[in-house]
Amino acid sequence: MKNKITTREIVLSGLLLASGILLPMVFHMFSLTGPIALPMHIPVLIGGFLLSPQLALLLGIMTPIISGLLTGMPVMFPMSIIMAFELGTYGLVIAIATRKFKLSIIPSLIIAMISGRIIAGLTVAALVQLFAVKMNPVMFVKGAIITGIPGIIIQLIFIPSLIYALKAYLKKTSANA
Repeated sequence: MKNKITTREIVLSGLLLASGILLPMVFHMFSLTGPIALPMHIPVLIGGFLLSPQLALLLGIMTPIISGLLTGMPVMFPMSIIMAFELGTYGLVIAIATRKFKLSIIPSLIIAMISGRIIAGLTVAALVQLFAVKMNPVMFVKGAIITGIPGIIIQLIFIPSLIYALKAYLKKTSANA
């Protein structure tokens, strides 16, 4: 893995971060709820495929926190914190799965989604212990999965084709540069 972060990766990170803040706002404008469609997850999952592991992790952590600060969605405590751990895990796991283990898109997505939800449950458990947050970690994860089934299906269908198209485009533009 390379250690040098390129200007292209920084710009791409900024675009994905902005998308992670704007996409949920668009969904809410059309009365589509975030917990069902999971719009904030999409740019972070895409970032896992296109960014270095460090930037993908950072994108996943920053997106819900900055969105919570700027828009109030998600609520800062505890949801932004839980989502920062969950989405950070998504980005990191996909970046490692595709780079180090050379996994294809669908297995990487599935492993990241499972890992992220496990980390979300562990985060809820930690918040219960540290701050007496009134949540049940197992019920939280179960509810997130059941409620998020439409979003998970959208991610498993939409993201692979988008990644193939983006990688082809980025390869083409870097060849022309």
